[in-house]
Amino acid sequence: MPYKLSATLSAHSSDVRAVASPTESIILSASRDSTAISWKRPSPTVPFTPSSILRAGSKFVNAVQYISPSPEAPQGYAVIGGQDTVVNIFALGPAQKEDPEYSLVGHTDNVCALNVSQSGTIISGSWDKTAKVWKQFQLVYDLKGHQQAVWGVLAIDDEQFLTASADKTIKYWVQHKMMRTYEGHKDAVRGLTLIPDIGFASCSNDSEIKVWTMQGDVVYTLSGHTSFVYSLSVLPNGGIVSGGEDRSVRVWRDGECVQMIVHPAISVWAVSTMPNGDIVSGCSDGIVRVFSESQDRWASAVELKAFEDHIASQALPSQQVGDVKKSDLPGPDALLHPGKKPGEVKMIKNGDLVEAHQWDSATSNWQKIGDVVDAVGSGRKQLFNGKEYDYVFDVDVQEGAPPLKLPFNVSENPYVAAQRFLEQNDLSTNYIDEVVKFIEKNTSGVNLGASNEYVDPYTGASRYQAAATSAVPAPSTAYMDPFTGAARYSGAPVPTPPVPSVSPSAPKIIPYAKFVSFKQANVSAMQAKLYQFDEALRNEISTATLAMYPEELEIIEEAFTYLSQITSTTSQPSLPPLSGTHADAIIQILERWPASQRFPMMDLSRLVAAYCADASAVPGGREQFLVSLFKASDWTEVRLHGKAMSKAQETNILLLFRTVANCFQEGSPVEDGQWVAQVFEALSHTPYELLTKVQRVALATILFNFSCAYLTTSVARDVVNQHIGLVLQLLRSNTDDAEVTYRTLVALGNVVYAGNVRGISLDSAQSAELQSAMSALPTFPDDRIRNVVSEIEALL
Repeated sequence: MPYKLSATLSAHSSDVRAVASPTESIILSASRDSTAISWKRPSPTVPFTPSSILRAGSKFVNAVQYISPSPEAPQGYAVIGGQDTVVNIFALGPAQKEDPEYSLVGHTDNVCALNVSQSGTIISGSWDKTAKVWKQFQLVYDLKGHQQAVWGVLAIDDEQFLTASADKTIKYWVQHKMMRTYEGHKDAVRGLTLIPDIGFASCSNDSEIKVWTMQGDVVYTLSGHTSFVYSLSVLPNGGIVSGGEDRSVRVWRDGECVQMIVHPAISVWAVSTMPNGDIVSGCSDGIVRVFSESQDRWASAVELKAFEDHIASQALPSQQVGDVKKSDLPGPDALLHPGKKPGEVKMIKNGDLVEAHQWDSATSNWQKIGDVVDAVGSGRKQLFNGKEYDYVFDVDVQEGAPPLKLPFNVSENPYVAAQRFLEQNDLSTNYIDEVVKFIEKNTSGVNLGASNEYVDPYTGASRYQAAATSAVPAPSTAYMDPFTGAARYSGAPVPTPPVPSVSPSAPKIIPYAKFVSFKQANVSAMQAKLYQFDEALRNEISTATLAMYPEELEIIEEAFTYLSQITSTTSQPSLPPLSGTHADAIIQILERWPASQRFPMMDLSRLVAAYCADASAVPGGREQFLVSLFKASDWTEVRLHGKAMSKAQETNILLLFRTVANCFQEGSPVEDGQWVAQVFEALSHTPYELLTKVQRVALATILFNFSCAYLTTSVARDVVNQHIGLVLQLLRSNTDDAEVTYRTLVALGNVVYAGNVRGISLDSAQSAELQSAMSALPTFPDDRIRNVVSEIEALL
């Protein structure tokens, strides 16, 4: 009998990325809606219903597996993994749960694959290019060897494992030792499953399925899918089930496709099989479906008809079924002739419509699978550097040069994608608005989301998360700059901004005392880039003397170790805080390294300022540290010459501003006005027209953070006057960025408020100058600027 729809499970609100069906009464599903669901039924005649809804956070959940019952978990455990980089273990039960029994921490990027052995050994695969093996919920093996993301994992037993990767290879491991590499796929390998008495099967973005012996021989290749193949499972009778981007689940026996089950969704992300031979699928439409060969378990005739009609009503992109030339297509009579093989697609012209029909060998009928339309998008996921994207654009930047690749997902903030593209191709961030417009134009009609993913400058498309407590929100309610604390440095969903717009009934904003810090970072990537530059200097005769000395290497290694620990969510620093020795080493290296290779050291300075303020606390140490940073960024040259910045200067000045902003935090010795006056003097006469948008926001953050410190600490009047001078300069120079103006105004409001409290009001000339500057501000669309101006005017 053919497979037909048996059940439809609807509860997820986004793509179902993984399914598991360990028994005939349990189905587990994982979704991009941040949940995993345990579905149960007491008997085959009763529908599946959600039994447990598991949510460990707000990130996508990409993988799910099942651990058999034990005394500690009588209903078994659900193992889930996703964007939060953690493997969470939930004991199943009739409840909605947010707190897992175990959290396995070790991956540094998205966990996209899981598998569990019969005895409960877990193997996880991640975008961090590793697989990890866990026994008794403890890490026992770290499998490192792949060059790109690990998309598929398989536990043969408790000591033997298979991993599949976007680097197009499969690897066989015994414990932590890599014993064999299987090569043959032409694109990323996505899924693995054991084949009894033969070996294993793999599926790939090259649209093929290969069956291998454990020794590495390809027994046969299954061809039929027309796009990426994402998932595999094995039926009790030895048949293979596959699902992919061509809207289909395919059933294979003896090397042939015997049935193709079309779905009313673009992506069939996951398939699994039940002990009774039923098939479970998870799709991009958020629905879990069960299909059965047993007529007793088929859905009602009404449900089957509704499912077929839903499929027939789909609009198929033309590139999914091939080039379409209406004049050459046959009419409906062509459907009187039987198909030549299961899954064969035939297009016919029915009036003005082009219909796609598929041959169903199980029923010996042509089944309509949709109307063919011209596609707006690509019609399939595209791979770039081992990761999936909805679009990969070719961008011509220079005549005669090959185009650059611009990858983009519709769930991304276009500013994040634009930033990644510019940094990967060493292009000026001055072009960011143009790139964003290009993305929006070429994805017109697509709902662009504001992703909370961070794309750091060291790893490109890779993402990381720092400790949740390290992200300090910016005082903003409207603009989300992707390069500042409100977006780029946020590894978690953006929290409610701390400074709301003021309405007549809302509390006033000023005084506002929460500092904005630039604290998040990919420390390991920063360290790798720094060592890469050091090695390059060391290997070149002309620059060998510039490389780090052995004692400097040791000191910098200590700094990275400490910062890795203090930014980690799972460990406490085992080293003492960084000291003046570390600050001195940074200064020495900055003074002799070439400008184009300073940015990892500048970024290290940013973290030292944020987490180790006492490192430069010796007399004169803070002044020397800041002088070194201004010099390393070529600030004086940029300020005096008034020329467009080089890429190195642009990056280094941005990091300079962020480092200075981090120097102003709770407890900073602003009462010792020398270093503050030194900073404000260096920032005077800033060539504002040369600054990029992100540099301007960082500059405004310096003024804002000083104002927060001034609320609780007295500062010399001369320093306050310097601050007000910079505020005036920024208000007059900025004409188009509401965020810059807003932060600057809040900074001004704090200073005026603190002065009034201390009985040190501004003189009449300063008040008049500030009133004039505020009255000349551009008209911004949001009310928050008008509200803050009103508060300041009341304080003057």
